[in-house]
Amino acid sequence: PLPAQGSLLYLDALRTAFPQALAPRGTALLSWAPGRPRAPAGWPLPTLYCTPAEAGALPSRAAALRVQLLFALQARALRVLEAGLAAELHDALAALRAGWPELAQDLALGRLSPQPGLPEDARGRLQALLAPNAARAAELRAECARGFEGIVQRLWPQLEVVVVGTAHGTEQLYCDALRQADCKGLPFYCPFYWAAGALLGVNLWPEEPVPRFLLCPDWAFYEFLPCPAEEEPRTVLLGELWEGREYGLVLTAWPGEYRCRAGEVLRVTGFHKQCPMVEPVRRESQALSVRGESIPEERFYRSLCRAVGMWPGARLVDYVCVESALLGASSGACAPHYEVFVELRGLRDLSEGQRYKLDQCLQEDFPIYKSFRFKGSIGPLRLHLVGVGGFARLREALGSPLPMPRVLREERLLQLIQSTVIS
Repeated sequence: PLPAQGSLLYLDALRTAFPQALAPRGTALLSWAPGRPRAPAGWPLPTLYCTPAEAGALPSRAAALRVQLLFALQARALRVLEAGLAAELHDALAALRAGWPELAQDLALGRLSPQPGLPEDARGRLQALLAPNAARAAELRAECARGFEGIVQRLWPQLEVVVVGTAHGTEQLYCDALRQADCKGLPFYCPFYWAAGALLGVNLWPEEPVPRFLLCPDWAFYEFLPCPAEEEPRTVLLGELWEGREYGLVLTAWPGEYRCRAGEVLRVTGFHKQCPMVEPVRRESQALSVRGESIPEERFYRSLCRAVGMWPGARLVDYVCVESALLGASSGACAPHYEVFVELRGLRDLSEGQRYKLDQCLQEDFPIYKSFRFKGSIGPLRLHLVGVGGFARLREALGSPLPMPRVLREERLLQLIQSTVIS
């Protein structure tokens, strides 16, 4: 649950930066919370939302996002487009690209087409909230026919801001892609910092491009482990942090959960009235390691972006990694290695030489990886291209709305992503 204080701070910051943002029914929510509606960012003002709560609680993620998108399209005077996760906004707009003719037809007729994961009784209740709108359907067809650059601003001309509940670390991949294409010209605001299921910080600076979160002292008991780890690690408290340093987070936020390592590393960017402002840097659980080499999430992502930059015309859409141990016997008799699954736009296939560029970048960026590769104790990285929609299916299979994992640890998820490989 979202503490009321956090939500009210968000609403105040939003209204100050974007005066029309709190218009009644002027916010559309794109967020999946199966089985129970999740409290959106502005829940103390339920009249903000034009999307019905039931739509977000449908059993299927794809169905939930499509239904919410349809209600959002119905409201031309939107001021705020809000998503729980950056990937939810990314996938909802991908559904718009792929299915706008059907969405336009539903808008024109005021109906909700049957689809997998949309129970018939829920469909009936949600369809009763729609009204036929032929003019809006015609506008949708005309704008989509013109292409998708800046489509969000064109479909909702009064839109002031895109709000993304959580968008730090490698989730920025989706925000960056949307800023350059579908959401061109619109500011993004990421209001909250969550870790281990607890709300810990709020971003009071909506207009700044890189989110900074103010840690609120009474929302949890915080301790911090300085990074890199000392020989005898000793935690420090909120008042003992240094600007510019990185710390591992240790939390006491829930009854019965005492001094738990949150698995998050934060960088202190400054102080606001003596409270630290932080920037999440990486999730410790997403490091790659087959021989104890430990390649952190954000540094692997930088190496991957560098390699993609060497493939002419390619743009990275999404990626996930696997350590070869998860492959079991199917990995053959070769040395332990990484398998990387990527979705690209602008390239259909990669030559062996192009695929090797990523292994080369990792060797250049991580001397320890290079030494293991030289000795042959780590085998060459294997790169696979995933078809359009493969990563949306993976997020559906995760079963709950969590930030995208970058290292898969479950065999069923590995099999799913392998089934979407095109090259």
